[in-house]
Amino acid sequence: MSNFTIYPAIDMRGGKCVRLIQGDYNQETVYGDSPFDMAKSFADQGADWIHMVDLDGAKEGVRINDSYVIKAAKELGVRVQIGGGIRTEQDIAHYLDNGVERVILGSSAVSDPEFTKDMIRKYGNHIAIGIDAKDGKVATHGWLQTSETQAIELGKLLADAGAETFIVTDIATDGMLSGPNVHGIVAMAKATGKNVIASGGISSLEDLITLKEYEAQGVAGAIIGKALYTNRFTVKEAVEKVRG
Repeated sequence: MSNFTIYPAIDMRGGKCVRLIQGDYNQETVYGDSPFDMAKSFADQGADWIHMVDLDGAKEGVRINDSYVIKAAKELGVRVQIGGGIRTEQDIAHYLDNGVERVILGSSAVSDPEFTKDMIRKYGNHIAIGIDAKDGKVATHGWLQTSETQAIELGKLLADAGAETFIVTDIATDGMLSGPNVHGIVAMAKATGKNVIASGGISSLEDLITLKEYEAQGVAGAIIGKALYTNRFTVKEAVEKVRG
């Protein structure tokens, strides 16, 4: 069985499943009223992991949609990773103590690298680093701000601190169904020597095959959102394609 992992995505806002275009809160489409029911449908189709994002939390800097995440982690028999609104060790412990497998640190990786390094040392593989890049620089706080930090440099810094998993999103491609930024994803995998999960732009099963070709270089999986919600393909088809 392949190690390349499919991560169906559930972005939560106001307790609903939504998708944004390029992280723009004004360009929102609602795809479901229940994050848990969506997660269950993905699990039923064979997903081993579910990627959940608390969009309200990312914007406000506090946990808001955490109850849905914990319910999925406890009841569905899949591994769950969560990002959005995780700013303190208390936030991390809250999720990990309640059955969530992996917590994603994004904005804090830029704003407080020492805190992020401490959390990597303490929680190891249960921490993933989310790097959202715009023109090679890191965007933070629900993509509302772009920093001067170079994405590759941040990746190297945190890989040296012990981070094993990076989630790289190219904001330019996110929600656009235009194909992933393969070059940027592979560059991050090579620079860090760690596992990199691709996020943004995946529109077809062929995109998954293209990414999987770089598995040996550290491209470890793909987060899929809009393509699933617009019925380009199903979770079941994606899982079968990368295992085939």
